[in-house]
Amino acid sequence: MSTGLAVSGVHAGHPGVPVLHGVDLELPPGALLAVLGESGSGKTTLLRCVAGFHPVAAGEIRLGGRVVAGPGVDVPPERRRVGLVPQDGSLFAHLSVAGNVAFGLDRATRRGTRVQEMLELVGLADLGDRMPAELSGGQQQRVALARALAPDPALVLLDEPFSALDAGLRAEVREQVREALHTAGATAVLVTHDQQEALGVADLVAVLRDGRVIQVAPPREVYGAPADVGVGTFIGEAVVLPVAVRDGCAATVLGPLPVAAPDGPGRVLIRPEQVRLRPGGPARVREVIFHGHDATVVVELGGTALRCRTSNAETPEPGDRASLELSGPVRFYPD
Repeated sequence: MSTGLAVSGVHAGHPGVPVLHGVDLELPPGALLAVLGESGSGKTTLLRCVAGFHPVAAGEIRLGGRVVAGPGVDVPPERRRVGLVPQDGSLFAHLSVAGNVAFGLDRATRRGTRVQEMLELVGLADLGDRMPAELSGGQQQRVALARALAPDPALVLLDEPFSALDAGLRAEVREQVREALHTAGATAVLVTHDQQEALGVADLVAVLRDGRVIQVAPPREVYGAPADVGVGTFIGEAVVLPVAVRDGCAATVLGPLPVAAPDGPGRVLIRPEQVRLRPGGPARVREVIFHGHDATVVVELGGTALRCRTSNAETPEPGDRASLELSGPVRFYPD
């Protein structure tokens, strides 16, 4: 049975180099949390602290209500019931697929049906006799997941497990891993620097910056209502405009925008998909960046460059004139 994770006021680092500064996180049982941040934000240190590979200088970590790290407590990794899926899978080359999954299980469990159940869970039921070298990269990562789930851990940690896969395979394996985790009812933490990966896989997203948690929320909320401009520009594309609010309106090149804020300077954040293009008007198309399913259009209006997202049917050409319409509310952040 899976259990939840609670990280309370955790500080950690290296001699003379603090990395985590009072990290607080709470993950309900059976949920998948994506910890998202730039390089150096503290993601790997946090994962290592939870796994038991790195000491906690202050604060507390609980797994299923049991303190595994805190004042006077440092449960060793092998007793924390934490499964780890590393970046490269790290399978044992001399063991078969079934042997890798069985590694770490007691003798009685190995003789039972657990290994086959885990292989079925990750969609590799017929590959138990294969050797790791005979598998694709995506299959190896699913074996690593089956191995992590086999001992019925309290928590599964996934350390950027899809980064070595090509883009097409990454999306496929990501969905397979998400489905397997949810089917198993596993509580899991995915560490990643890939925004789309975090938004597309997780039940909750935690944004880490300079060793501090800036926001924890469902993906839709983190994208649609970021805690600050930094989160907004890190999670997907954004148009940020300096404004002055007066009487509930922010004056911008797009016209007055209603905002629920007191008078004063600040910035508004607009997602490119909120900006609609119409043929003819004061804006000039500077650049069109084709993505396949849609395109990013960079337009210039009043000396300001704005990014819009359009469908292929609506894509203009560089040099075209256009008018802009805004759809949906904007986010305002006071200076």
